[in-house]
Amino acid sequence: MPRATNNVASHARRKKYLKAAKGYFGARRRLYVTARQTVEKGWGYAFRDRKAKKRDFRRLWIIRINAGCHIHDLSYSKFINGLHKANVDINRKVLAHLAWHDPDAFAKLVELAKGALA
Repeated sequence: MPRATNNVASHARRKKYLKAAKGYFGARRRLYVTARQTVEKGWGYAFRDRKAKKRDFRRLWIIRINAGCHIHDLSYSKFINGLHKANVDINRKVLAHLAWHDPDAFAKLVELAKGALA
């Protein structure tokens, strides 16, 4: 019985990694083992950083909201608490956008939060 190597599948598997390694420098692009290690490491970083991106943006939004609140002599935590008490349901992304791009609208929200706290 002749030896079967399943050459088509083996070649396709190698080709997948070498294609993913396009743009890498030197052996990382040309040699299968090195390319595979680099690509798999990159996929790991991509997976990790898709999660980290969400955390990083939330931190940025909170920093911007806090800066906007401190202009009006209110802390971030009291502002968020006041919004909850006033039944204002706006997420942090929108609040940060208002604090950064529309300070007048944000000032009205701060006054609403202060009124709910009093």
